[in-house]
Amino acid sequence: MRTPLILLVISLLGLGGALVWPAAADLILLAGPAALASLLLLLREWLRGPSGGKPGKSKRWIVVDGSNVMHWKDGTADLGTLRAVLAHLRELGFSPGVMFDANAGYKLAGQYLHDGALGRQLGLPKDRVMVVPRGTPADPMILTAARDLNARIVTNDRYRDWIETYPEINNPGHLIRGGFRNGQLWLDLH
Repeated sequence: MRTPLILLVISLLGLGGALVWPAAADLILLAGPAALASLLLLLREWLRGPSGGKPGKSKRWIVVDGSNVMHWKDGTADLGTLRAVLAHLRELGFSPGVMFDANAGYKLAGQYLHDGALGRQLGLPKDRVMVVPRGTPADPMILTAARDLNARIVTNDRYRDWIETYPEINNPGHLIRGGFRNGQLWLDLH
């Protein structure tokens, strides 16, 4: 996990240098894709966790769209809602990883919250929670993580803008819808 992180930092420094120093503008052509690739590698390692995420390690991975699920109860952002969903998923034998949009902390606490802070509040290890960088859409990161892990996604989002790139969205059961009715959690696990 260290190598993708180092590559990401170097790439981001290259991007920053290219933006500040006009003579290095061409560096964007190299640093931009390198930053994206290293971010995807980091995401893959993060979701695999210490066991490597291999099927033989008895992990049934599931990716949770945290920014979507935290609104399931009463339409307001609440980590309690997400905690209830995570507890239920663990009871069902899943190993959840949660991904958030960069603005999730602002919706929850009026300030930026990083992976570790949200992980602590959710009772998950830091390597199971990811807040995507500002300006990066979470949807393709969620979809890529699910594809890499052969995992399903817990969300009410339909990801319609991404169907062409991620056709597995149309597979029955790939996206797990849910919510609360009369205070009770329901998940469509079919």
